[in-house]
Amino acid sequence: MLAWSLSFLLIALVAAFFGFTGIAAGAAGIAKILFVLFLCLFVISLIMNTFRRRPLP
Repeated sequence: MLAWSLSFLLIALVAAFFGFTGIAAGAAGIAKILFVLFLCLFVISLIMNTFRRRPLP
């Protein structure tokens, strides 16, 4: 998911460079949403891993 957000960020930068402001704004918005979603899932994964039961030896 982080790769997708970086891809949309790159698309937004290229579109902004060439002057396509509508496309750049849309791609930047999608990149922000995907990045926040990635961060939320990452934090949830860390919390779940912390509270996971360990098997007894």
